[in-house]
Amino acid sequence: MATTFNWTANCTALAAAITAVFIFWTFSSTSSSPFTRSFPRLQNKRICLLIAHPDDEAMFFAPSVLALTKPELGNHLKILCLSTGDADGLGATRKLELQKSATQLGLRSDADVFVVDDPARFPDGMDKDWDAGQIGSLLASAFAPEMAAAKAGAGKGKQGARDKAPTATIDVLITFDQHGISNHPNHRSLFHGAVGFLRALMKGNEGYACPVTLYTLTTTSILRKYIGVLDAPLTMFMGVWSNIGAGLRQKKAAAAGPARLLFVSSINDWLTAQSAMVICHKSQMVWFRWGWITIGRYMTVNDLKREKV
Repeated sequence: MATTFNWTANCTALAAAITAVFIFWTFSSTSSSPFTRSFPRLQNKRICLLIAHPDDEAMFFAPSVLALTKPELGNHLKILCLSTGDADGLGATRKLELQKSATQLGLRSDADVFVVDDPARFPDGMDKDWDAGQIGSLLASAFAPEMAAAKAGAGKGKQGARDKAPTATIDVLITFDQHGISNHPNHRSLFHGAVGFLRALMKGNEGYACPVTLYTLTTTSILRKYIGVLDAPLTMFMGVWSNIGAGLRQKKAAAAGPARLLFVSSINDWLTAQSAMVICHKSQMVWFRWGWITIGRYMTVNDLKREKV
């Protein structure tokens, strides 16, 4: 009798805990909860998500992509991936998987996905650092054609024009931070390449505002990486504090965009991200990824920090 009672009590407690988590999750979502809709957002922006491999957009940036592609915000998000992820010879397959995943996560069409297949410059591998200068040059040719043309002209002995504000075809660039979330050298290289691109864009133009705002995905501790949506309260507090501090310190910096952007997916969005990995990225669903997509923080919570370049 006592055993039956304890089993029933344990099941009741487990059910109550699960229910509490789902209630908390519902009220924490920045996309569906009325209590969190006042968090800073990006609207009517041309945005590029810079990633290293197909599946980065789902495993790390899904909450950001799902939030930023909401039609009512008017953003146009594109993905630039600097490799096909061909370390295991699956590059062609993974490229197609990325296109399917991107549209699943809200991109307007697979035409907004650009994959660079250049293993000589950007080889896929845990022991491969990519040259930041090469990444910066690629970004310049893609998003700052006037700067790239001026640089080419200067290289031929012609003086590049520096008498007007720098321009770009994107407003926001999003990528990994200097730690790369998983410390992957390909991820870390993207950060340094993005910073180099913005520095080159502003070289000789210090009196103007940078036309591109760089946001990077914050690397957390191992513990926080694997507590899923339960990390939301701490992330929310840090985001609010950073934005208040930035506003108090410097109005000009605040005008460049929020110091931090926070995205906590709703349960439905989390299920969409799960689908993007399980269905669209079938080739990558080895055993250990199930743990990441089930309890991994980055499948549910993203906080993006505005970099001062």
